[in-house]
Amino acid sequence: MSLQIDPEEIEIRHLRDFAALAGARVLEIGCGDARLTWRYAHATQRVIGVDVNLTRLLEACQSTSAELAAKVSFLAADAVFLPFPRAAFDDVILAWSL
Repeated sequence: MSLQIDPEEIEIRHLRDFAALAGARVLEIGCGDARLTWRYAHATQRVIGVDVNLTRLLEACQSTSAELAAKVSFLAADAVFLPFPRAAFDDVILAWSL
């Protein structure tokens, strides 16, 4: 039996309840392999996923669909030292990051 994370989609329902993702510019800190990213990215204007784990980021990059490649990108960085201006994003997501 394979591991299924959030098969009832409770996590994504709560995310949609608390974040205005439609057309938003989103920064996802601790994106890992983009497990969550792929569940909301289609509704956004742009997503940048950040993580310090290079192996997980490589998995995220390799799983990027052609449909989302123009609006989703990944960056290896520590969240303390992000190279973005403060107003660059409408929402910031930290899921499973702490």
